Amino acid sequence: MKKILLFTGALLLVVAALYQCKTKGAATASATDAAEKAYVAPGTYDEFYNFVSGGFNGNISVYGLPSGRLLRIIPAFSVFPENGYGYSEETKAMLNTSYGWLPWDDQHHISISETDGLQDARWLFGNANNTPRIARVDLSTFRTVEILEIPNAGGNHSSPFITENTEYVVAGTRFSIPMEEKDVAIDSYKENFKGTLSFVSVDPQSGRMKLAFQVLMPGMDFDLARGGRGPSKDWMFFSCYNSEQANTLLEVNASQNDKDFITAINWRKAEEYMKAGKGRRSTSRYAHNTYSEETHSATTTWETEVLTLDPTELKDFVYLMPCPKSPHGCDVDPTGKYIAASGKLAAVIPVFSFDKMLKAIEDRAFDGEYNGLPVLKYDAVLHGEVQKPGLGPLHTEFDANGNAYTSMFVSSEIVKWNVESLEVLDRVPTYYSIGHLCVPGGDTKKPWGKYVIAYNKITKDRFLPTGPELTQSAQLYDISGDKMKLILDFPTIGEPHYANAVPADMIKDKSVKIYKLEENQHPYVAKGEKETKVTRQGNQVHVYMTAIRSHLTPDNIEGVKLGDDVYFHVTNLEQDWDIPHGFTIRGSKTSEILVMPGETQTLYWKAEQLGVVPFYCTDFCSALHQEMQGYIRVSPAGSNVPLKYGTGDDMVQ
Repeated sequence: MKKILLFTGALLLVVAALYQCKTKGAATASATDAAEKAYVAPGTYDEFYNFVSGGFNGNISVYGLPSGRLLRIIPAFSVFPENGYGYSEETKAMLNTSYGWLPWDDQHHISISETDGLQDARWLFGNANNTPRIARVDLSTFRTVEILEIPNAGGNHSSPFITENTEYVVAGTRFSIPMEEKDVAIDSYKENFKGTLSFVSVDPQSGRMKLAFQVLMPGMDFDLARGGRGPSKDWMFFSCYNSEQANTLLEVNASQNDKDFITAINWRKAEEYMKAGKGRRSTSRYAHNTYSEETHSATTTWETEVLTLDPTELKDFVYLMPCPKSPHGCDVDPTGKYIAASGKLAAVIPVFSFDKMLKAIEDRAFDGEYNGLPVLKYDAVLHGEVQKPGLGPLHTEFDANGNAYTSMFVSSEIVKWNVESLEVLDRVPTYYSIGHLCVPGGDTKKPWGKYVIAYNKITKDRFLPTGPELTQSAQLYDISGDKMKLILDFPTIGEPHYANAVPADMIKDKSVKIYKLEENQHPYVAKGEKETKVTRQGNQVHVYMTAIRSHLTPDNIEGVKLGDDVYFHVTNLEQDWDIPHGFTIRGSKTSEILVMPGETQTLYWKAEQLGVVPFYCTDFCSALHQEMQGYIRVSPAGSNVPLKYGTGDDMVQ
């Protein structure tokens, strides 16, 4: 069996390579037509914001569509020296976890907040796959304002998918792990390993997250998820693989069964159990990091309680639907009536009917149990199968006309098919090995349509070579007609996985331009040059500094002693849009900081060498930017040089 599976895998790779050679260079739109459709004239705006996961860079990138222009990188789980995220004293706490301070993670999926199943573009949620966490980004500032760690999880892949009114964000564990007794033999997987599906509540006004409950699951790997909508709005669906419960060489051993599962959870009923005080409460320490736009600072709260619901004890809210082996995607159509699954090793795409699922549950049309959970009969819940869609189906999104678009990793293509008839309507090549795709609003009740974007894993011969490592890429296809047309290739940051896109008009007009200086509540703010000062507290020196075009105040500081810890609290006095100021000092071991208008940020520096050390503004702000600098004098530890500071001849003690 192992040899057969390995041969099958090798054959798929050969077929994929031949397919790529065959389609290489195929034109799906004329050059002129493509250029016109993707062209955004200088000084004009794109139609959509495209928020793309950063994969192994740990952050989120933002592109304009249809131009493909990179607009911004939003730091979330990784330090970011461009603006000092994770380096400044104010943002360090955002990266606290129960494992310590972590400067990196693996960011795979994102979701934009919804109201009644429609994008409201208030917040964006991102997952940390490596050390389980969920981040919330405020889309008025494009800043990560909250990160919640997820306990009792070995990874966080099927996340952060949301319910129809953003009641919950979910986090399904990628790797099942031992829960109670930690030190167990790895080959005791079937007896001791469990998975968890976490439901994180979201406050409808503030967006603040809270771990509401976890659902204890058999030891499997959970891949993707999707919230129901319309008639299925009270349900969440998760794809899972390794129903074999293998613990080694999953490439072979987790592909033995003909089918794995789609897990269907009635979260509304689970919520009722929670409110009734059911379940088991336990202690687990995990970090909850929040950033305040008033104090411009992050703080960490340590949470300690977890509520776990065991569906083998609290019945009738978790059901398993058989699905062709190793499913990746698990996607609900805009009507909420159909769930499309994507078995990576399957020759069909199964589409499940939500109505049939409810009927099967009512009729108890079960095909036995799996680890105490009811398994619904495949034929009883199946709407039908898309026949011969392509090789390696991964992920499906939808347009507003009843059509679906599925990425085919092995055959490197996007396939368009009709949800009701299951008929394949069109297919176009991608270059190459597409992973996820995105239709703007394609995961909601109202897709915006017009485009589908492919996020590809391999780009050989598509861009200028850059050594052994080539850029990741996206490709933009026009889907406004019956046939898909490729109109743009553009490079991407990191390794893009999943993405969301939202009309620009929903965000750009509410974008914060400045922070009002009078509302700045930072404990070390200087709201004017007259409030600047330098103070000493033992071996700590605090510099209350201001920055404005084109000088720093104070720009001369003396009386700092060898070994002192120096904190530069820099307030940007500008109240004009797009005038940030940067700050750093020679020998800084962290990063520069970038301070927005009206904001205060802090750079820490240790005085480790005697002498006069220059500091300066790092962000070009005016014609006299080069002159925006100063000096700090470091004297011996036992010296009697007084602490004094100022600008020009105006030095005070």
